[in-house]
Amino acid sequence: MADDSLYVEMRAILDDVGERLSVPTVGAELLRLHSNALFVLPGKGLLVRIATNPDALNQVASSVKVTRCLSELGFPCIVPADINGQPLVVHDRIVSFWRYVDAVATPAPSMKDLGEILRRLHLQPPPAGVNQFTDPLASVARAVKTIQEGVSREHRDWLANRIAELRLAWKEVEFPHPLGLIHGDPHPNNLMRDPSGRAVLGDWDHVAVGPREWDLMQIHYMHRRFRRVSGDQLDEFTDAYGWDIRDWPGLDLLIAVRELNGLSPYLRTAVAKAFSRAELAHRVESLQKGDTAASWSSPPAGA
Repeated sequence: MADDSLYVEMRAILDDVGERLSVPTVGAELLRLHSNALFVLPGKGLLVRIATNPDALNQVASSVKVTRCLSELGFPCIVPADINGQPLVVHDRIVSFWRYVDAVATPAPSMKDLGEILRRLHLQPPPAGVNQFTDPLASVARAVKTIQEGVSREHRDWLANRIAELRLAWKEVEFPHPLGLIHGDPHPNNLMRDPSGRAVLGDWDHVAVGPREWDLMQIHYMHRRFRRVSGDQLDEFTDAYGWDIRDWPGLDLLIAVRELNGLSPYLRTAVAKAFSRAELAHRVESLQKGDTAASWSSPPAGA
């Protein structure tokens, strides 16, 4: 179970939302509490996502809009629930509602599935009003500047300097493909197989118009830091997508940016979660040492 203070806050928001919408929340199951609190409402086929980032309104609104458009085209993505006016702002948190995918364990979605889904996504014209992907370090920079607890002053100072360095390097990147609609965080944990057998891509909080290479980099980041993707799976993904990002010299820079980008939820939850504090310190120390082989961990289920 996640640390009590953050869980209690998120559970209170869930219960408030349930009262507003006349939806019972008794027996709600917490699936995850990290960048979002994910609650499943039993018997309702409903997943409630509560963002831990209080500035996530535009991102979440964009994810609802884009997935609604894509699902109408038959694209394999999660689908927003029919809740009027979502996302909602409740106690300064952003709440969205989704049709729950009761994922089947076997066969597990493959990297071929992910490559084919991204190839198809990158050919889709972006809906009007989708967020522009301009500064991948904005969220972590804001967290480093505003959060004082759960992270040492030394680590905050180092992160601020590293963010400034990578922002300058990012401005010089020449992407080989045109900008287009991107998912923003496609990796194995966001891919599931629905009961019909179709591979479905979830977690669209970072959907935007941006460089396709940002999507293609994600599994290489997972391979390097989390050991969740094998070399053979990288090849399988590449064959399915039809272009190998490893042939492009900008890959390592994108991974370096992603490593900092991924610290945002750890910074935001460090004061309330022992796991976040420990993992944040471990990641920053490995980055300070230039250790690209250090293995990182994700929050355990239900935390």
